[in-house]
Amino acid sequence: MTMNPHPLLQIENVSKSFPGVRALTDVDITVRAGEVHTLVGENGAGKSTLMKILAGVYQPDAGRLYWEGQPLVLPDTAAAQERGISIIYQEFNLLPHLTVAENILLNREPLRRFGLIDWNALNQRSRELMAELETEIDPQKLVSELSVAQQQLVEIVKALAIDARLIIMDEPTAALNPTEVRHLFDCITRLKARGSTIIFISHRLDEVFHISDQITVLKDGQMVGSAPASELTREEIVRLMVGRQLRDIFPTLAHAIGDQPLLEAKNLSSPHLHHVSFEMFPGEIVGVAGLEGHGQRELARALFGLEPLTQGDLHVDQQRVRMRNPQDAIRAGIVFISDDRKIEGLALPLGVRENVALPNLKVWSRLGMVSAAQEKSEVSAIVEALTVKTPSIEQQVRLLSGGNQQKTVLSKWLVGKPRILVFVEPTRGIDVGAKVEIYHLMGDLARAGACILLVSSDLLELLGMSNRVLVMREGALVAELDSANATEEAVMMAATGTSMEATHG
Repeated sequence: MTMNPHPLLQIENVSKSFPGVRALTDVDITVRAGEVHTLVGENGAGKSTLMKILAGVYQPDAGRLYWEGQPLVLPDTAAAQERGISIIYQEFNLLPHLTVAENILLNREPLRRFGLIDWNALNQRSRELMAELETEIDPQKLVSELSVAQQQLVEIVKALAIDARLIIMDEPTAALNPTEVRHLFDCITRLKARGSTIIFISHRLDEVFHISDQITVLKDGQMVGSAPASELTREEIVRLMVGRQLRDIFPTLAHAIGDQPLLEAKNLSSPHLHHVSFEMFPGEIVGVAGLEGHGQRELARALFGLEPLTQGDLHVDQQRVRMRNPQDAIRAGIVFISDDRKIEGLALPLGVRENVALPNLKVWSRLGMVSAAQEKSEVSAIVEALTVKTPSIEQQVRLLSGGNQQKTVLSKWLVGKPRILVFVEPTRGIDVGAKVEIYHLMGDLARAGACILLVSSDLLELLGMSNRVLVMREGALVAELDSANATEEAVMMAATGTSMEATHG
């Protein structure tokens, strides 16, 4: 049997425009069979448009597609699936009220006589497909009862059910914890072993280098670079994506730090926290690290009154404060940027102005009446200062990119000039360019005298942004590392309880 000398997929001079927007311009990409081909670029770079062309959702205005050397025309999504192309969107395409097996084999159900569904065969075939990925999910379980990671696996198994040769994964790790990410990567390795080809879209550069064979960079709708992952560096990718060097991503934290603590936490305890004590000083960014589920998120939420404390004291400016709810935290000058901005940070159907205004109405009120002119003026000013990219402050926030949604969350809190900011996964699901803007904004806030608690699962982010790093394990604070001693190895050893001797001996 001779191998096909042509690449699996050739994208040649593909262009696509929408009213007033040039989404793609003369894009050329070669995808070879059996590889993980990662596509990176800022939001708006054209990644989603290109993937929807491959999925048959859009038709290119110009250019051609080739499949193993033969012209490829995809008039609709059914044609793409028939060719063996499957796409897994960030928002899963699953029916929550149906079972796992029903979703996997939807419209491909095994039938008995008289067109009746063979339920035993349906469940058995689903088990067989899941076994190919060495994963076990009850095929009779409702999809609505699954975790995000399990739902993603069901989407991948759906691709196996149509014998997909090309599987497109759009930001597949955005909502996964590190353990789930490792499991997903194991599944991708098994997909490659069975002959599948993966197009992987991600903003997380550490994951990109871990999983990719080939990396292609899009910028402003054009392909600006493509090379084997082994021939690229993180610095080169960042430069191609955003036009600046990696060293410019994180701000220089060389400003003076106050000598009196702004926040003191003493012996904080809850069902998830065990006698946690630490201080934060004006101008300081304190990172909080640890393995997923070891109390970092709960600590952040406790500081904002979202996690009830059973023991311990909090002092702000040497004054004891009670943290019964978020209102207490806001009165104390503490604000919270949640890791789930869509659920806890924003009212998605409302506009930018309304979202920024919600916690600040008292600031613009006189005798119970809100000054609409003052509200509009101050919202416009903060939106402009944070460079929120929106056609209007009345634009619904659900229509903004992830980075601009996050800057909207920051805008609503910065109106009140808080002194203590708690950030949880502040750059999750946003592109590198928006990350840089948020990092430099955090640096500006610290230079102005605020203190910041930064909880992040991204070690590069923690090490690049923190004056000190606190490490948690099993709900307790187990290490405090200054910037000179905070390395990836030191953080992980503390997080896992591994000694230096065990690591090197």
